[in-house]
Amino acid sequence: MINNRAAIVTGASRGIGRAISLKLAAEGADIALLDMAQNGQTEAVAQEIEALGRKARCYCCDVADFSQVKETVNQVKADFGSVDILVNNAGIIKDQPLALMSEESFDRVLAVDLKGAFNLCRHTAPLMMRQRWGRIVNIASVAGLMGNPGQANYASAKAGLIGLTKTLARELAPRGVCCNAIAPGFIATDMTAHLPADLPLLQQIPLGRPGLPEEVASLVAFLAGDSAAYITGEVIRVDGGLAM
Repeated sequence: MINNRAAIVTGASRGIGRAISLKLAAEGADIALLDMAQNGQTEAVAQEIEALGRKARCYCCDVADFSQVKETVNQVKADFGSVDILVNNAGIIKDQPLALMSEESFDRVLAVDLKGAFNLCRHTAPLMMRQRWGRIVNIASVAGLMGNPGQANYASAKAGLIGLTKTLARELAPRGVCCNAIAPGFIATDMTAHLPADLPLLQQIPLGRPGLPEEVASLVAFLAGDSAAYITGEVIRVDGGLAM
């Protein structure tokens, strides 16, 4: 259980982020939901969390904006009293072969998927260090471990996120803060719903099916709790064996 801890989850309105938020709440955490979306989805997740008896607040934030993230983290601290858990889940894709990829597509994906995680870590880690307890879980990807055609930007960002995770694990360990990464494979979400059912990648998954957001969320909840106090700097795949 993660009783009475305060967690920030980015990209919280749908898919993996929604599943993570609900799982952490079910384990006893209060949730600050960060997302750029303003279409009611984040508020709907907050209502689901409150139905579980936990506190939830929604914050509109572009994680790629350093100053905006600082302001948002300060507001979360004021609203919740502490920031104990950070889950960097926010991410975008702009897939194209390298020969066709624009500079804007490369820069924007790195800005959200990598710099966004840095921004959140930069502004939450000092709070965790002062209280000598914290959990950071970065949602990377098997693309950052093995590469993926058409995703030079995304794979670069996720590989960088793995490097960031390991560095922060070393820096923050003396203050009781653990930092780990999860590398999902093919997970059934809105982001993958448009892909064809006969996608060759699916045929390469030893377990023979896409993963579920809840399967990622269960691992996040474990890494965010006291049972994972001696685990840091790890990159754990949730990919059905795809990248083994």
